[in-house]
Amino acid sequence: MGILAFDIGGSAVKYGFWEKDRLVRQQAFSLPKDWKAMTTELNAVFEQISQEHEITGVALSAPGLVNETIGQIQGISAVPYIHHFPIQQELSELFGVPVTMENDANCAALAEVWLGAAKDAEHCLFFVIGTGVGGSVILNRKLFKGQNLFGGEFGYMFLNDSASLSDLGSSVKAVKKYNQLTKEDIHGQELFERAEAGDPLADELAEKFYRAVALGIYNLLVCFDPGLIVLGGGVSANKVVLKQIKKHLNRILLERSVTAMTYRLEACVFGNDANLIGAVYHHMETVGKHEIYC
Repeated sequence: MGILAFDIGGSAVKYGFWEKDRLVRQQAFSLPKDWKAMTTELNAVFEQISQEHEITGVALSAPGLVNETIGQIQGISAVPYIHHFPIQQELSELFGVPVTMENDANCAALAEVWLGAAKDAEHCLFFVIGTGVGGSVILNRKLFKGQNLFGGEFGYMFLNDSASLSDLGSSVKAVKKYNQLTKEDIHGQELFERAEAGDPLADELAEKFYRAVALGIYNLLVCFDPGLIVLGGGVSANKVVLKQIKKHLNRILLERSVTAMTYRLEACVFGNDANLIGAVYHHMETVGKHEIYC
């Protein structure tokens, strides 16, 4: 007996089954072309798992502005067909069990609050770096989503007159810029490896990236004073990246004479399973009628 969790991403849908305090049966399927195909795939997984386990509920992690009050996913995302219709009701009717849903970055943050890097923190910010910059605000161990569900949308922050944090603090965009200038096709961590090895262009782009991320975190520190920032996204596993961000952040704090500000910057504990685990936690708290929103 347990909870079936789905994590809708831009290219695939991951899933797993939560039973006896652990996630099992983790697998994935390619992102379907439309909502009809999606429901077919989701139901096939549900039927398959239910042959061996009793499913008491379904937990969904999804991109966009998830509004459980109206049962819809608002805003926009890389999966346009999941937005602006009663998706929660449709899935509840499809599966015949309670369905909960939450934003993917919020799910990752909840996983860290529940069992990960923030399990002992009262307040923290979850800062996710990827194609853009996203995140979550945790106050008194609860999600703060804001009046318009924009709580944690750190990437919209402007760092100068023309560029946002998502423009300048994206590791994906830094790599893309490198490839455009060199006509190469490097991926992910290789930019930072080349910077450490002395590649001048890689070093220049990496330094700009570190500075932008540090500026964004500085702005959040002086706004929220959370004590803990948890870094997520693929680059969070790179100890060199974490060290460089801390170095730039400490430099900015010194420049601005905010040396009394203390903080911890930690990498997230959970990797690919974070969204699934957080979705499960959200489901248990919601179905258990425990308030988790501010």
